[in-house]
Amino acid sequence: MAETTTKCVTDSSGTDELSPKVKRAKPDNENGRGEVGHESESENILSGFKTSTVLSDSAREKNIFIHGKLADQDAVVILEKTPIREDTLAEIFSGSRLKLEMRNDIYCTYQLQAPPHLNEIKTTVVCPATEKHVKKYQRQESSLVEETGTDYQSITLPYIQKQSFSVQWVYNILEKKAEAERIVYEDPDPEVGFVLLPDFKWDQKQVDDLYLIAITHQRDIRSLRDLSSEHIPLLQNIFQKGKEAILQRYNLPASKLRIYLHYQPSYYHLHVHFTKLGYEAPGCGVERAHLLADVIQNLQSDPDYYKNRTLYFPLRADDGLLSKFREAGRL
Repeated sequence: MAETTTKCVTDSSGTDELSPKVKRAKPDNENGRGEVGHESESENILSGFKTSTVLSDSAREKNIFIHGKLADQDAVVILEKTPIREDTLAEIFSGSRLKLEMRNDIYCTYQLQAPPHLNEIKTTVVCPATEKHVKKYQRQESSLVEETGTDYQSITLPYIQKQSFSVQWVYNILEKKAEAERIVYEDPDPEVGFVLLPDFKWDQKQVDDLYLIAITHQRDIRSLRDLSSEHIPLLQNIFQKGKEAILQRYNLPASKLRIYLHYQPSYYHLHVHFTKLGYEAPGCGVERAHLLADVIQNLQSDPDYYKNRTLYFPLRADDGLLSKFREAGRL
């Protein structure tokens, strides 16, 4: 069986101890991000995990999302096969066992048993998991929403304000209370500054699936809808210095990067995604991703472009915002 590399994420509503074996991460919110807990190599916090249901799985993405119980608390476990790295090929070929499955003329298929340290499964543990976590990872149908500037003011914004989504984990990063060791670059300027750090979806073992997030120091910009021409210096600073930092750290030029914002975002604090061009990162499709270069140009042409523009985005079937659009007769 493949080895696992485990990170443990906790929710801010969880105050009870999991068990003596579980080293908790610092408080987090429903977005499921916290400080990485460091388990000893011999300790398996999942040995007592009891599976309730498979929320979703993908043969193409080689991952599975499982809901269950860990130390009598609800938990979501995410298992993802790690990518095959070029620098491990020689060891894979020389140190693996092959079992022949089929031979036909020039074609052969085998089951390859790689050395354990080259056969890891990236494992994310969300515990205690809330109902929001379970719904977040459950496979559901999505609908494409058409949101005018008026819709945003009358439907979306009141919903966001009423929900009071916590972004305390973001403030923990900005204040160096969590993940400080993971920061790749920081511009501390309060107006145009940001921190750049790896997204948890990236294991940082190869640049082919590079994924970093730039989080602004400004705290009053929720999303694309809040942007105006006054924010152009901030966006240009992220665009330029983010590219420079990635070139210096990962030797990846700007021509190999996809730099974009999500709308709707997964959390309401302005952040920019940096991924390697060619890597099909979750949410990089045209229905959700807006290239930062286009955003800057649109604001240069029209200071209030994103306050008035009709935007399209997908929402899952259980999303409360989708219900609000239905109630307003917009679907």
